[in-house]
Amino acid sequence: MSTLKERYTQLIKSEAKRLGFLSCGISKAEFLEQEAPRLEKYLQKGMHGEMKYMENHFDKRLDPTKLVEGSKSVISLLLNYYPHEIQNKDSYKISKYAYGRDYHFVIKDKLKDLMQFMQTEIGEIDGRAFVDSAPVLDKAWAAKSGLGWIGKHSNLLSKQTGSFYFIAELIVDLDLEYDTPVTDHCGSCTACIDACPTDAIVEPYKVDGSKCISYFTIELKDELPNSYKNQFEDWMFGCDICQDVCPWNRFSKPHNEPLFNPHPELLEKDKQGWEELTKETFNEIFRKSAVKRTKFEGLKRNIQFLND
Repeated sequence: MSTLKERYTQLIKSEAKRLGFLSCGISKAEFLEQEAPRLEKYLQKGMHGEMKYMENHFDKRLDPTKLVEGSKSVISLLLNYYPHEIQNKDSYKISKYAYGRDYHFVIKDKLKDLMQFMQTEIGEIDGRAFVDSAPVLDKAWAAKSGLGWIGKHSNLLSKQTGSFYFIAELIVDLDLEYDTPVTDHCGSCTACIDACPTDAIVEPYKVDGSKCISYFTIELKDELPNSYKNQFEDWMFGCDICQDVCPWNRFSKPHNEPLFNPHPELLEKDKQGWEELTKETFNEIFRKSAVKRTKFEGLKRNIQFLND
C-alpha cells in the first residue's frame, strides 16, 4: 500500500504534467553544501560583473529554510520554450527564451494553479513560488531533484529534452518523496567551450558571467566594451550559442504554450528592419516580452554595436 507521501508526490507530479510542465522533480529543502564554496569563489572573482544583486542574501541562496520558514521540500519544474520557428537567419538575433510572452508571468500563473491544486487536494500547505525572481539557485535544485545535470556551459541538461526550458520552484512545508540526481553525460565533448566567441566558458562547468554575450546585451547598462567588437555574432538580446551547438539539443521539441509564440514581425525582420526600429514598433513587438528588460534604448545600443 502506498504511503501518504508517495500519494501526494504522484498527485503533484501528474498535476504538473497536466499544467504543461515538461518535468517535475522534488528534493529535500536543506543547505546546499556543495554549492556554497562555488558561489563564494564565483562572487570573489567578480564573475557576476555588475549583477550586484547576486551578492545579496548569500545564506538564503544556499538554504531554502531561511527563505521559506518551515520548508521541507523543493519542487522543481521545467517548462519548454523551444520555438516552432527560428528568426530569419540574415537577421540580428534574440535568445529563443524571449520570443514570446515574458516567462515570469506565464510560469507564475501555472505555479499558482499548482499550489492551489495542492491546497485543495492535500490540505493546508504553506509555501512560495519562485521564477528566477529571488535568491534561489534554480539549476542546483533541478539537478538535485534529478531533472538533469549541469553541463559544461553551466546550463541544466537532460538526455530527453536538452536545455531549452525554464526552471521554476515551489518551496513548501510538506514532506514528500525525494528524487535522486542523474549522472553527467557531457563526456569529452567541448562543443560549447569551443563555440563561445567571447571565451566566457573559462573552463568546463565554469562560466565567467561578466564575459557572456547575454550579460553584455541585457544586464550591462553602460557602453559595450570595444574590446568585444565583432565578437557578438549578431546577437542583439541574449545568446544561445552554447545551447545551439550542444549535441543534446538535437532532442529539443517545440513547446506547446501559445503564449510563447512570437510576434510575426520578430521572425520576419531582417537586419535593416531592426536598424530602422522605432519605439512604437518596439513596444508593439515586445509588448509583454522579456526583451522589455533592455528597453528600446538598450536594444538600439546593441544593434548599433553590431552595426559599427
